[in-house]
Amino acid sequence: MTQATPPRPWLSSYEPGVPHTFTPSGLTLPDLLRRTAEKYPDRVAMSFIGANTTYGQLYKDAQRFAAALHKMGVRPGDRVSIMLPNTPQFVTSFYGTLLAGAVAVNTSPMYTPSELEHQLKDSGSETLVILDTFYPRYEEIRARVPVKRTLVTGVQDALPFPKNLLYPVKARREGTWVKVPFDDRVLSYPKVLASQVAAAAPSVTVRPDDVALLQYTGGTTGVPKGAMLTHSNLVSNCEQARMWMSDLRDGQEVTLAAIPFFHVYGMTVAMNLSVLTGATLALVPNPRDIKMVLSQITSSGATLFPGVPTLYNAINNHPDTPKHNLTSIRACISGSAPLLLETSRRFKEITGGANLVEGYGLTEASPCTHTNPIFGEQREGSIGVPFPGVDSIVVDDDGQLVAPGEVGELWIAGPMIMKGYWQRPDETAKTLREAHGRTWLMTGDMATMDPDGYFRIVDRKKDLIIAGGFNIYPREVEEVLMSHPAVLEAAAVGVPDEYRGESVHAVVALKPGATASETDIIAHCKGLLSNYKVPRSVEFRAELPKTAAMKILRRQLAQEARDSQKAKSA
Repeated sequence: MTQATPPRPWLSSYEPGVPHTFTPSGLTLPDLLRRTAEKYPDRVAMSFIGANTTYGQLYKDAQRFAAALHKMGVRPGDRVSIMLPNTPQFVTSFYGTLLAGAVAVNTSPMYTPSELEHQLKDSGSETLVILDTFYPRYEEIRARVPVKRTLVTGVQDALPFPKNLLYPVKARREGTWVKVPFDDRVLSYPKVLASQVAAAAPSVTVRPDDVALLQYTGGTTGVPKGAMLTHSNLVSNCEQARMWMSDLRDGQEVTLAAIPFFHVYGMTVAMNLSVLTGATLALVPNPRDIKMVLSQITSSGATLFPGVPTLYNAINNHPDTPKHNLTSIRACISGSAPLLLETSRRFKEITGGANLVEGYGLTEASPCTHTNPIFGEQREGSIGVPFPGVDSIVVDDDGQLVAPGEVGELWIAGPMIMKGYWQRPDETAKTLREAHGRTWLMTGDMATMDPDGYFRIVDRKKDLIIAGGFNIYPREVEEVLMSHPAVLEAAAVGVPDEYRGESVHAVVALKPGATASETDIIAHCKGLLSNYKVPRSVEFRAELPKTAAMKILRRQLAQEARDSQKAKSA
């Protein structure tokens, strides 16, 4: 790169009131909770199936949890794995862990026993907080992991009377009840918390540069790695998001918390941003239960709804949606996966004009880096412009800046960039690069920047399909597939082709009651795509596989398509 200071053309696109510069506050995550609890002690922090917890009570519970951890031998820097859905126990455990000076390790409830074993071993977690329903998976690998103490909780522990008594009856009837074998190393979470009556958090020093969270990447490109995110990284990203949402009202908003907290996007834009601003978290433990999502929006009067495209798309097409009033929603930032144009248009219609804007981020960036203006110019198909304090460039294979409109790899710098990967200096060196006195995160995403500083993600470097020497970016094909009136979900992947090298294979799920044939889908694409981009084959599924954060597993679909093709030719 030849320029000492990369240009920032996006600053002219900022809305009035959004600052052009950003300086981290130097606060830690426990500082955020303490300040909000002092300012809004009686404000509802969490609403969960009829049970409300104020910020004053949340802070007290987090202190008690921290005291309990300290009493059990947890010390600053120790790792505490949290394997919970969006429940009050998650928020309490997370902030309590940090108040004890320990490091939280977000652990997906969807992990298989082998995935859980890898993460517990890799992180060196000696403490695990887990939902009773997930305990059998842990029991399989318990003897092989470093965990010394396990705190088990259940949904019933957070419910008000009489729901707390009725829930176990319901779970037994549905066959989901799990009897946990408590012993001196497997402890009852509510009993542990209750034993710390009016206990203060241990007196430990928590610094902004201390690691607060190990957030493991999805592992779709190999063995999952733990991104080390500091208090400063996570708080900075919350503060940047707060600056961007210029009309956000402290102490008045209600956040629909459906996106999982164990995913860094949900943790930052739902949980931590709400704590920073004194918003109420309307908790949804299962985002796949669209009826519950709709019900929570209506009953809570949710004003903010961070989510992912598949969640908005599911709401758009759910038969119960017309029965619910969704007009309380004012703003939504969609992240984690590309937001297709049809999804955005339809969601705006059913909510009466809610601003659903596409953003962008990565686990290694805490995660948010770009988004479209909430009320300013929103360019369709664009991830928008960088947050205040974020520098963003598009470079070629030699790290040289490319001209506006040209495709290159997206690099990002700012105070929210991770410290590195946990115990993997070699992987850190491949991902972080020093240039011009800054540390750049090499995203692996192919992007363009227009003259006004709006960025577009073309696709993942490794998802590129090359057919007959032509580069095909799956997202472009998926946009066309989703524009077919019968298509609910779609993915485009590359499969081997003897003549072209690769050809496009489409995997689609149809809307309930809709019909379409392979011929219909291909004919639709032929009218909108160059011939080399048109799918040569179409596979129909009832539902596309997704991660816990509801991101479509495109690479899994690609591998399955290749395996199927190989089996047919054998």
